[in-house]
Amino acid sequence: MENNQYLCGLNHKPIKIIICLLLIVLVIFFGVKVANEIKTGKYIGRVAEQKNTITVTGDGEVYVKPDLGLISFSVVNEAKTVEVAMSENTAKMNNIISAIKGQGVKEEDIKTTYFNINPRYEYPKDTSSYYYSGKRVLVGYEVNQSLQVKIRDLTKIGTLISKATEAGANDVGSLSFTVDNEDDAKKQARDLAIEKARAKAQELAGKLGVSLLKIVSFGENGYYPYYDTSSYKSAVPMGAGEESIPDIQTGQNRISSTVSITYEIN
Repeated sequence: MENNQYLCGLNHKPIKIIICLLLIVLVIFFGVKVANEIKTGKYIGRVAEQKNTITVTGDGEVYVKPDLGLISFSVVNEAKTVEVAMSENTAKMNNIISAIKGQGVKEEDIKTTYFNINPRYEYPKDTSSYYYSGKRVLVGYEVNQSLQVKIRDLTKIGTLISKATEAGANDVGSLSFTVDNEDDAKKQARDLAIEKARAKAQELAGKLGVSLLKIVSFGENGYYPYYDTSSYKSAVPMGAGEESIPDIQTGQNRISSTVSITYEIN
């Protein structure tokens, strides 16, 4: 052919461009692959770098005077029929609720927490022997209803117990004292725990001859409120007059927090 044109000649310009682009792509591909293999090879057989750290814990606790009382009043009664048992139980429970409200307790602070009706059976004794017969007999029904009451005026706890039992409550229990808003107390307990953990870390670092750098982790195991469940006492039976009002001591509640802090050291 005239002028003996070669591969990258003018008449083959499109082919020349394509081949050149392919060569460039291949060069880049193999270059990147080799670079990655070299970089990876640097870490083969090596252990990942670990930071030197110390972990300390701290406990904090605060005592607060409770401002809320929780107590349960129940009526348990039996009758031959469900209708009679229900009627008697309802009458007594309504009287209890009225007595409680009469002491200034709001309706939203009174909640029914339990209601149950159970048949009662007995195994009659065989008159001809000392053994009971194998056939059980329905003898009546038991109705059990419970109220949980929030008492915000703690000076009235004794009076409320007395009034409720006079109105028909024959089971009183689950008396406990708590704090209506614990956020401030929890924060104080957490702050004390952090301060103790920080002081412990500084003391430990001084003895080890290292320096504390930055905090790399923090954890709180939660707060643990301890509610005082002081029981009430009465020197004379209920219903004997004003002097039978139980003496209630609310005491103090303990709220605690435990934190864990990990420091990086050099």
